[in-house]
Amino acid sequence: MTKARMASIKGALLALAASAALVACGGGGDGGVAPAPAPGPGTGTLRVALTDAPNCRVGNDDLDKVYVTVERVRVHQSSDAEPPTGGWTDVVISPARKIDLLELTNGRLAELGATLIPAGNYTQVRLVLSANQGNQTANSLVLDGQTVEIPLRTPSAAQSGLKIIRPFTVQPGALVDLVIDFDACRSIVQLGRGSGGYLLKPILTADLRTVAGIVGFIDPALANVTVSAQKNGKVVRSTIPSSTGEFVLAYLDAANSPYDVVITSPARGTSVVPAVPVSTVAVTPLGTAGQPIPLPVAGTPASRTASGTLGPVPARSTGVVRALQGVGVVPKIEVATANVDAQDGDYTLTLPTAVPLLASFSTTLPLAFAPAPSPAPAYTLEASATGYTTQTNGIGTGTANATWSPTLVAP
Repeated sequence: MTKARMASIKGALLALAASAALVACGGGGDGGVAPAPAPGPGTGTLRVALTDAPNCRVGNDDLDKVYVTVERVRVHQSSDAEPPTGGWTDVVISPARKIDLLELTNGRLAELGATLIPAGNYTQVRLVLSANQGNQTANSLVLDGQTVEIPLRTPSAAQSGLKIIRPFTVQPGALVDLVIDFDACRSIVQLGRGSGGYLLKPILTADLRTVAGIVGFIDPALANVTVSAQKNGKVVRSTIPSSTGEFVLAYLDAANSPYDVVITSPARGTSVVPAVPVSTVAVTPLGTAGQPIPLPVAGTPASRTASGTLGPVPARSTGVVRALQGVGVVPKIEVATANVDAQDGDYTLTLPTAVPLLASFSTTLPLAFAPAPSPAPAYTLEASATGYTTQTNGIGTGTANATWSPTLVAP
């Protein structure tokens, strides 16, 4: 990556972290955002934006668009407060904005607005969505290659506010920037094969908008590549590379540094850079356009599947199956994940068969990748659902497809 390109990326992230009036990007009502109001004595300013990690496939369907319509963002000092109680401060979006989450990649934001807020310590954030009404699809998806919007069934909490616990402090006279990450693909559950429709099961996190980020390149000729920053086998931020192969993992929390960076493609394999540091004063580069991060040579066959049916029936609406893998010094990374079908309980994961590549982090590029010290990738499947005890099952090495149909048990 050239010094000019690095400066450009760092400058863009710094502008996102510090500017007082950003131009919105994303779907639905693009345009300028009003400047943040000037705080007075005893108040600060809260500004909120939305981002996503777009790489969408639900069941057997590739998605082209995922729309949500945002009415307001609410914050409260208590983590236990419910909407009927007082003490809420709202960022009102008027008119409500219909946003295509899948356009918000590589650090792009949809600005939601700003408001004055009493100084103090805050804990709870709620994202309030509009409801679908009649033929008006406030929240919907569009399948790849089609144009018809399919309404998303939303939980009742979407109208009272989708809850996020994210402590932050507002100082008198200061601006606090929050970025809400609405993970579109992990938030969509299929409702039966055929015409069952789709359920929105929102997966949300919130972080402060800072310069902390990880940037790099993969070969732009590679398809279906996902790049993620993970912590203890959990995805913290993910994205898909641009048409040039460039990726940006933006708005990471420097206090949780370092992160394991995982680059994976079902058709090729997985590359891992463990313990990548981030800071609030610079972005961390991992590759350049001229020397992109490599992926393994595909195995034969290139991938295998893990599939099955999750039970019991009540667990299916929140059921998730993940494929985990140990790579060298990293005991656990997530390679693939799927929400189970909320009606049938079915799931399918596509897993590469190639031995992963591993490289130690260095400030000197290019990084030196080599096959991880294991004969072949062994996977562990993890099944979980809200209110049930998580179960795991090792499917070992090899190229054969695997079947696992766990029945979860309440603790």
